[in-house]
Amino acid sequence: AASLSTPSLIASFVYLKLVNNEDKAAQSLLNKMIHTSLVNTTNQVEVLQRDPNSPLYSVKTFEELRLKDKLLKGVYDMGFNRPSKIQENALPMMLAEPPQNLIAQSQSGTGKTAAFVLAMLSHVDPTNKWAQCLCIAPTYELALQTGKVIEQMGKFYPEVKLAYAIRGNKLDRGAKLQEQIVIGTPGTVLDWCSKLKIINPKKISVFVLDEADVMIATQGHQDQSIRIQRMLPKECQMLLFSATFEDSVWKFAERVVPDPNIIKLKREEETLDTIKQYYVLCSDKEEKFTALCNIYGAITIAQAMIFCHTRRTAGWLAAELTKEGHVVALLSGEMTVEQRAAIIERFREGKEKVLVTTNVCSRGIDVEQVSVVINFDLPMDKYGNADNETYLHRIGRTGRFGKRGLAVNMIDSKHSMNILNQIEEHFNKKINKLDTDDLDEIEKISN
Repeated sequence: AASLSTPSLIASFVYLKLVNNEDKAAQSLLNKMIHTSLVNTTNQVEVLQRDPNSPLYSVKTFEELRLKDKLLKGVYDMGFNRPSKIQENALPMMLAEPPQNLIAQSQSGTGKTAAFVLAMLSHVDPTNKWAQCLCIAPTYELALQTGKVIEQMGKFYPEVKLAYAIRGNKLDRGAKLQEQIVIGTPGTVLDWCSKLKIINPKKISVFVLDEADVMIATQGHQDQSIRIQRMLPKECQMLLFSATFEDSVWKFAERVVPDPNIIKLKREEETLDTIKQYYVLCSDKEEKFTALCNIYGAITIAQAMIFCHTRRTAGWLAAELTKEGHVVALLSGEMTVEQRAAIIERFREGKEKVLVTTNVCSRGIDVEQVSVVINFDLPMDKYGNADNETYLHRIGRTGRFGKRGLAVNMIDSKHSMNILNQIEEHFNKKINKLDTDDLDEIEKISN
């Protein structure tokens, strides 16, 4: 157990292979690390109440929540001036009396973690020296990230203590836990509740299950989570969060959270109307590189992202650009999450103007300054067809916040031309061939 201080990051440089469930866990961790402030989102929040007749409360200030002064001070100290969209609706439900259960869809950077941490800290009775709030996360690293938020928000509330139920934190059977909040991974939390009797599950008043979509992708976690939930009292408040809600996640959420209120993010229709799209015809990889160098001067006025299909191509391209004297950053799958977060931070700060990356690494990365995207390789699905969703996600990041964006697609074969045609057909939008006259236009957009 620990008071409000993070245990040493024994595995902070653990290599998270970017495959299947580990890819999802690594991506979530990366998003948590790079979203140190709220993301500017235009998504609308949709609220489905358990009881449609009860009034729907939302708040515009933290003062309206009547928090303890110590917590309000912690909220402001973290840089939250007013509630985010998701917090406006979720916090009144989470802090209601009697407690209300909640299933919420929320991405990183929406203030979701701060919201459920605030709920846990608000419900704790510091005079009771036993576990009262329990939060489970899919991985050791994600649990530590949430723990950091608890420590920050609870900074002025030192009588509330935090314990980490994670690997390496070994307690003897029957050891009595004094800490009021426990955060951990499902396997260790289940051991502490059942085998070791360190936590009395019947005394838990708030149960948080974070990153549900990552959780169910991990072998064994789904069953362990359900077993933990079944030990809790009926009146325990259940809060579940997930970035995505495929059918499997919904089924899981409904098993874990009875009679829930539901908060969903309505996805805004992403539009390509503000984005100029071009293609460049080349005969091979080397010619694509030459074409890229020709437009390089025009694109580096702003910030650009260059997407490659494989790690190998990304590494080759970054090395070739560096040889030509260009300053580029490379995001690659074999890097640790911490290394990737540091590179994204540097790119955000404008220390490097160009980021070369593969698709896997780029997911969920939002950098407002990006106004140019180059598809060195067009996105394909596993069958070799156009991956339209990825194309939209890649180039959609350039035309945000009312700005004009630019996308340049490199074509080096009949196959890649065919993919481009599929993309044109899907979005019902013609993509023009890039001519030398267009370089002036590119410079204008980059400015």
